[in-house]
Amino acid sequence: MVTWAFIILEVVAALGLVFLILLHSGKGGGISDLLGGSMGSVASGSTVVEKNLDRITVAVALVFVFTTLTLDLRLQ
Repeated sequence: MVTWAFIILEVVAALGLVFLILLHSGKGGGISDLLGGSMGSVASGSTVVEKNLDRITVAVALVFVFTTLTLDLRLQ
């Protein structure tokens, strides 16, 4: 029963991590710069929203790593 809870938590964390990473704005040096779409002044500073998004992404990544290691130990 507990193993299923960890599996569900891992799937939710994985999907959330993908979603959160896709929400991040580009930092430059990508395809958009090659095509001429520079974000100059917008990308120069981090806003409060971007910093909070970074913190949430790190927290979800830590949950993902924790559940992965826990499942590895439980399923051996």
